[in-house]
Amino acid sequence: MFSKILIANRGEIALRVLRACRELGIKTVAVHSTADEDAMHVRLADEAVCIGPPAARESYLNVAAILSAATITGAEAIHPGYGFLSENADFAETVEAHGLTFIGPTAEHIRMMGDKITAKTTMEMLGVPLVPGSDGELKSLDEARTVAEQVGYPVLIKATAGGGGRGMKVARDASEIEEAWSVARTEARTAFGNDAVYLEKYLDKPRHIELQILGDNYGNVVHFGERDCSLQRRHQKLLEEAGSPAITAEQRDTIGKTVTDALSKMGYRNAGTLEFLYQDGQFCFIEMNTRLQVEHPVTEMVCDVDLVREQIRIAAGEKLGYTQSDVTFSGHAIECRINAEDPDTFAPCPGTVAVYHAPGGLGVRIDSALYTGYKVPPYYDSMIAKVIVHAPTRAEAIARMHRALDEFVVEGIKTVIPLHRRILADPEFQKGDYTIHWLEQFTARPH
Repeated sequence: MFSKILIANRGEIALRVLRACRELGIKTVAVHSTADEDAMHVRLADEAVCIGPPAARESYLNVAAILSAATITGAEAIHPGYGFLSENADFAETVEAHGLTFIGPTAEHIRMMGDKITAKTTMEMLGVPLVPGSDGELKSLDEARTVAEQVGYPVLIKATAGGGGRGMKVARDASEIEEAWSVARTEARTAFGNDAVYLEKYLDKPRHIELQILGDNYGNVVHFGERDCSLQRRHQKLLEEAGSPAITAEQRDTIGKTVTDALSKMGYRNAGTLEFLYQDGQFCFIEMNTRLQVEHPVTEMVCDVDLVREQIRIAAGEKLGYTQSDVTFSGHAIECRINAEDPDTFAPCPGTVAVYHAPGGLGVRIDSALYTGYKVPPYYDSMIAKVIVHAPTRAEAIARMHRALDEFVVEGIKTVIPLHRRILADPEFQKGDYTIHWLEQFTARPH
């Protein structure tokens, strides 16, 4: 086992990794920008190193500074958290080349799954079902037209290197295909420096279902069930559940076996999440995230597993120590992402937290780096907390989340807590009757 780990991230995920390390008896090194010198992960770590100014590209994305911090502190491994460098294959490769351990998948698998076309081709070869679409990158507008006619409108043109909803455009009929092609490529070129795009059938009423997996270095892969991440705005998740109100235990077992068989053949190691669109009883693979997910706590709650601890154990060369039959599912969990945003306009609201009081009680977990007096900086993602609840049933989990949000006090800045209260009170949500388009329609309603 490692004696010291550097955490190459900030905010609540840095604290999450730090806590797992503490319970394993591992010393921690926090890195931070000048904007985060008073951050909670900096205060609680055994050592802290400033790696640059506020801009992420000069600090949290500064590979040389992070590696220097690891070297001078004697860290043996680096945990990237999520975001920033967590899915950067070159970073993972460089970490290993410097004699350190990257706590995550191999650079080969990060690279393979990071390109959506390669990921889809690989998964199709391994027997994982896909959304109908082009066989690979579209080479021309004429090819886009031909494939669109074959799969049927509406279609979605997507950047191969995309993410966060950028480089995606829907064409609902033949008259819109040229604009979709042009806009998607322009957005992709601007955001990712790569204008390659591909085409998929656009599903009108899908849910976004993902499966959490862990693999070790010895060919063992298990899944920890599904999360329903359909509540999204502009392709950004806001509320997640485990399990999904739309999926049966039998469906979970079937898609879970398909996924674990595929990843075992790949030799995949560490944590990963396979994302699917689900409609009319069919799962269609869309992408794989080769890292820990923001929403991992709901899986931890229903499976009673510490996924970060398992990541560290696997990276240290330990076996999983259990099989799929040992994984059990208990009750229902919901996570609400609390963003420092106006709940109506979604405009970012950085500033000083005048009063902070976290909810508590049975079945309530708060993952946050906030405290009274903390200044939420304007330079990074607006998520400032996650409220996670667990209860025997979905109805009880909804009631518990209502209660937790009523107790949650964050003054001095605006947050999306009022929006979450509205969602939880909505009859359609309470019935579990929603798709990936539901939230945008919901927020457009007068209230």
